[in-house]
Amino acid sequence: MKYIKLNLKALIVMVFITMANNMNAQFDAMFTQFMFNEMYINPAYAGSKEAMSATLLHRQQWLNFAGRPVTTSFSLHGPLLDNKMGLGLSFLNERIGVLNRNLVYGSYAYRLKLDKDQRLAFGLMVGVHNQVNKFSELKTNDDNTIDPQFSQNSQSILTPNFGTGVYYSNKTFYAGLSIPRMIQDNIKFMNGDANAELGFSPSKYHYYLMVGNLFTLSPDLKLKAQGMVKAVANSPVQVDLNANFLIKDFVWAGLAYRYNASASAIAGVQLSPQFLVSYAFDYNLNSINKYSNGSHELVLNYLFSYKGKKVVTPRYF
Repeated sequence: MKYIKLNLKALIVMVFITMANNMNAQFDAMFTQFMFNEMYINPAYAGSKEAMSATLLHRQQWLNFAGRPVTTSFSLHGPLLDNKMGLGLSFLNERIGVLNRNLVYGSYAYRLKLDKDQRLAFGLMVGVHNQVNKFSELKTNDDNTIDPQFSQNSQSILTPNFGTGVYYSNKTFYAGLSIPRMIQDNIKFMNGDANAELGFSPSKYHYYLMVGNLFTLSPDLKLKAQGMVKAVANSPVQVDLNANFLIKDFVWAGLAYRYNASASAIAGVQLSPQFLVSYAFDYNLNSINKYSNGSHELVLNYLFSYKGKKVVTPRYF
């Protein structure tokens, strides 16, 4: 058996392999611009905009760090029956070391109109997870020889999951609470074989609380402030905060902070009331900063106008 080069990058990859041999798939991807990817977090968000919304997000985390997370997500959602319901579809691919997983969810929201501007929605998401270890992508010391231990990928395994959430919104404020994934799908890889142990364990649920508010500082300047708290038993609470200025309904510029993890700069352009492009750069505040040049995240969001109805102002939430 050929040995893998003993340098820092190879050692990190080997750590990921060891983790993957007995991994709990109940972990969630990390986003700096979580406010543009709420469909992945809360199904009650489906249909919350005045038109069908499509969002593409790509994140390159911890550049120059071997086996780093690389995440791509896509979501599509819109209102139905005069905004009394919402339907959505979300897809996520994440690669961490040799681990490759895909998540596909359909979301449904029932929306209550409290008055002219206020809505309260209850949501349910149902989907599947697919996970595989791609050992064939590893490179051994001798490029001309195929190591039989790494010549093929592990067995691909598929597991079901579902989640729920509630979402309140008006013209300038929103708040949401959700549990996106409620089945604990403990996946074990041994000698190329894979099996999943499914179960319910409320003590391991990831709870998400999100709030946001829009402040109009002047006719040409608005401030959008948002926060997200993620909590799970026996783990530190994760807190994300961000503040973005919108200048002349055209340019977004702001800062974000993840407690004890990173500080971020965010910049975006509202190319039209329907089309937004936004970019975030994360600077690591922990020891991983010694090995990484930070993280990059790009978001594209587009609103499709319905026939006879135009999107005349940017959608702030």
